[in-house]
Amino acid sequence: MAYRIISDGSCDLPEALCKEKGIHVVPFYVTMDDKNYIKENVEISKADFYKWMVEHQGSFPKSSMPPTSDFLEAFEQAAKAGEDIICITITRKFSSCYEVALAAKELLADEYPDIKVEVIDSTVDTVLQGLVVLELTKLRDAGFDFEESVKRLRAILPTGRIFFTVGNLDYLRAGGRIGKLTGMAGSLLGIRPLITLKEGEIFPSGITRSRRKSMDMVGKLAVKYVTETFASTDAYVADIGYGYDYEEGKAFREVIAAHLREAGHRPDLPIYHIGAAISVHTGPYPLGFSLIQKADLSKN
Repeated sequence: MAYRIISDGSCDLPEALCKEKGIHVVPFYVTMDDKNYIKENVEISKADFYKWMVEHQGSFPKSSMPPTSDFLEAFEQAAKAGEDIICITITRKFSSCYEVALAAKELLADEYPDIKVEVIDSTVDTVLQGLVVLELTKLRDAGFDFEESVKRLRAILPTGRIFFTVGNLDYLRAGGRIGKLTGMAGSLLGIRPLITLKEGEIFPSGITRSRRKSMDMVGKLAVKYVTETFASTDAYVADIGYGYDYEEGKAFREVIAAHLREAGHRPDLPIYHIGAAISVHTGPYPLGFSLIQKADLSKN
């Protein structure tokens, strides 16, 4: 390979898919007791983590980014194989992973000065970050070199969006993602928020009073962006993210697909499991639709 693709664990891609595509993941850590941090997908599975959250309502687990040593270990493995490195990280607005990966890059240069390393702030997270990483694999597999791959990947980042909803506002409030008073009022009223992630930040996009209605409203937000931004299904890639309940994730996919069909769009919509790095802020019931412009694979 011309270069090795590394991502922090926020990309939320299945382990089997990462292995198939040659993606190396540096996991996040999670704690349920504020003392013992364990590696997600290594020492605790996503399913077990969600099960714990559901069984411990009112408790708020925390996540922690990988330390510099974890990134450095992943970088050294690539360097020993003689491979340059492109590393994708979660948005800097949510985590310092980008800065930590840069520190690992500097340390690597002491021993491997000829290895090129590019650390890219994806400006997104979770299953949308997964789409970014997969677009990079397409560039690599199409034969684009290190510099051209970086250039073409950066070009699509501003088009990325996640439209999502959560079960309640408790976790967003506890994590400081929304104001405490807003969160308290929302919890009392049973409000389900609609949220958009774009350009590294989250923005409120409305509220509803039922889970089904929130799923439908996400579909409407998605169609509005899709039809305003992309001429056809061929111009973008998309996926679905879910939390504790896979069956609800499938139902959400059907709602989104129905809205897109009405607008003449029929993208593939794989379903991926949202991980701990994000679910500690959303709670066990996030549902999201993400999409981004396809990377330019033309040889011109």
